[in-house]
Amino acid sequence: MKIKGKNPALRGLIEALNTKSIEEDNMFWKSVSLALNRPNRKQFKINLYRLDRSIKPNETVVIPGTVLGGGEIAKPATIAAYKFSAEAKKKIEKAKGRAISIEQLMVLKPDGSGARIIG
Repeated sequence: MKIKGKNPALRGLIEALNTKSIEEDNMFWKSVSLALNRPNRKQFKINLYRLDRSIKPNETVVIPGTVLGGGEIAKPATIAAYKFSAEAKKKIEKAKGRAISIEQLMVLKPDGSGARIIG
């Protein structure tokens, strides 16, 4: 797959996700890498109020983009994303949730089981 972005950190993450999908022989991490490999103007940007409507308590979700602090979140959940705004991180932790990077989720759940992509 040709990696479109010029950001070295993003390129490295996409390569790591592709390698992980081959190692684990599942399509979950491949789907995340494809969602991250988009032009900047089409990157996912999701506000907390939208996340709150679409997640269940104690669920693990992956956002292949940026989580923004618009709105509130009331459910405790593990949210893995490429980037978080400072406000979003504070609100997630206030709701007793966890805001982690996609790399951290790859270590916690190598096969991606129990995680869901929202984008």
